[in-house]
Amino acid sequence: MQNYWGIDLGGTKIEGVILSAPSPDAVIIRKRIDTEAHKGYDHIMAQIVRLINMLQAETGLKPDRIGFATPGTFDPTRQTMKNCNTTALNGRPMKQDLARLLGVPVAVANDANCFALAESTMGIVPDVVPNFQTVFGVIMGTGVGGGVVIRGRDGVPFVLNGLQGIGGEWGHNILEENGPPCYCGKRGCNEQVISGPALQRYYQQISGEERTMQEIMDRYQEGSDLVASQTVNRLLEYFGRAVSVIINILDPDAIVLGGGVGNVDLLYTEGVERAKKYVFNSREINTRFLKPKLGDSAGVFGAALL
Repeated sequence: MQNYWGIDLGGTKIEGVILSAPSPDAVIIRKRIDTEAHKGYDHIMAQIVRLINMLQAETGLKPDRIGFATPGTFDPTRQTMKNCNTTALNGRPMKQDLARLLGVPVAVANDANCFALAESTMGIVPDVVPNFQTVFGVIMGTGVGGGVVIRGRDGVPFVLNGLQGIGGEWGHNILEENGPPCYCGKRGCNEQVISGPALQRYYQQISGEERTMQEIMDRYQEGSDLVASQTVNRLLEYFGRAVSVIINILDPDAIVLGGGVGNVDLLYTEGVERAKKYVFNSREINTRFLKPKLGDSAGVFGAALL
């Protein structure tokens, strides 16, 4: 019997799962340990090996191959990691090192791609658009990212990684010319405009007060805070512009919105209305905007499906 092994490598936690089938109801075991990323690359690798050994010891199972969700991108040309917020991974041949340490083939994709794959295969998409051809998964939280999933000719969905491994990298398109600077070297990227921290920073710059995104949304709903209204309207307008680019290029059957900011209900109504102004389709949008089903399990499930 084939089992599906997945590891979600986060900056704080490493989570592992074994599935008996590609279903959220088919979990054999799930386990988490601390990443301890501050101890460096070799220690992170050792922690991954430790977790997999624990999964084997507790189940008596051994993997034929393992999928990894990573906090960055595997560069297929250089065969090293890049764009990782766990900076110890950048420039390191993580995929080859893992295959050597574990003695099995490994597949690697960033966490946004794994989110998109999980929701497309065993999450919300099969419930709503079972015969989809293309899905875009959006992460809007502390950062902004995305992943593209396409149904292959054999009917099996796969992640579109791209020539340089940056397929679906939505967070670093320029959204606001001369906007806030980003660590990527540009200004006004999606991540610096519609992520949670960016919206909180915008609110603070105008009001002089620090508030969480939830507090800003609560004050917006109360209708008593003009700056909260400005902040939410900024989110909706720029979300509409940003998501229209996805639709104009990919024309996906569905867009799944993950991350903390993706929980804002207005994105599914007013946000889509704003997008209509920018989509090249007579101001109509047939794309389905969906709330994710798998929660924080999507990363590790997607890794297992790689």
